[in-house]
Amino acid sequence: MTPLRFRVFLLSPADCSGTRARRLQSRDAVHELARRLRGPHGAELGEVFSFVSSLYFRGKLAYARAFARPPKGSTGIHVITPCDGLKPPETTVRVRDLARFGRVEVDPDEARYSRPLLRDLRALDRPWAEAEVVLLGSVATAKYVDLLAPVLGRRLLFPGDFVGRGDMSRGGLMLRSVEERRELAYVPLLGAARRGPRAARLGPLAPKQVV
Repeated sequence: MTPLRFRVFLLSPADCSGTRARRLQSRDAVHELARRLRGPHGAELGEVFSFVSSLYFRGKLAYARAFARPPKGSTGIHVITPCDGLKPPETTVRVRDLARFGRVEVDPDEARYSRPLLRDLRALDRPWAEAEVVLLGSVATAKYVDLLAPVLGRRLLFPGDFVGRGDMSRGGLMLRSVEERRELAYVPLLGAARRGPRAARLGPLAPKQVV
């Protein structure tokens, strides 16, 4: 398959019902991000999900920012949300939004999740006609693949090195790729082996050369 000129990324969401998400929503929270989330101006979605998911989402966001090549006039990074469809990571969210996200299961059979996501995918299908769409998220489950693949078809790719790795290992792999300025190899999701043996641990980074 001939590579397309442009590349956009879809980032899977953080777990908005977990301990770190509840910590941000607490009225007793003293974390600076929690205060902004409760304040009048809110906080950026990417920053909030990076806190909630820690290494994994931080790696996805850093990687996408390093390697996105969107078509002119388009956004190169879209975050999958539990009930608001696709949003740029710079989208402002508030504590009530995080609470809403935590009440919706990320499952293809959950209409509050699937309908907004499919709506946005179909709206972006034409602008993405000449773009590869790379999923940075789990491909071993149906919660993303079953909705994305029927719309995007062969344009939907994922990093082949994700197979056999857990969330933390994927996050570390992406941060390393950014550090080394080395983009991962992608494979079409349709027909790909989505499960495999556990991948070897990442070795230490090569020391930086002093010029």
